[in-house]
Amino acid sequence: MSIFIIEHMEPRLWKWCLLEYEHISKIVGKQNLWITDCNNSKLKSVGKVEKKSVVELKLNNACLLDPYAEKELSPTDKFDYFIFGGILGNAPAQGRTKILGDKLNCEKRSLGNKQMSTDTAVRVTKMIVEGKKLSEIPFIDEPELDTAENESVTLPYRYVLEHGKPIIYKKLLPLIKDEF
Repeated sequence: MSIFIIEHMEPRLWKWCLLEYEHISKIVGKQNLWITDCNNSKLKSVGKVEKKSVVELKLNNACLLDPYAEKELSPTDKFDYFIFGGILGNAPAQGRTKILGDKLNCEKRSLGNKQMSTDTAVRVTKMIVEGKKLSEIPFIDEPELDTAENESVTLPYRYVLEHGKPIIYKKLLPLIKDEF
């Protein structure tokens, strides 16, 4: 299996990031997850933690997942490393992954033109690596979640749909309800 690399691009390790990284570890396996540009010992329980930026690692056969890439990721693509910007997404996106891409000498692929949470982007990439085409993956854009009686929040991202519901890490739900 490929290595999935999250370049931690936030100024600190927010609880939201920690939970997304934990979810990613469950999706791809601890042995297949690297978190770069980070020195937080809390993350050692979810994957390999690397102080250096992914830019400094000079990886061969790597692919940056960038929503602005011209080419879409395909099951025929064979990469050893998939790189994601670990960003708490702002809506609309600010294009910070492109800044990372400008520093990397690697292939770039898109997962479509809709912004995804980092754990969703990793899930979708894994599904494609395992043979699904992007067009075969069911999505929901901007799902609405009930937060309390007569209250809800609309998340401004794309999520994979499973059994008619968006796949959102259960440990994130209370945080989403508190934050919004």
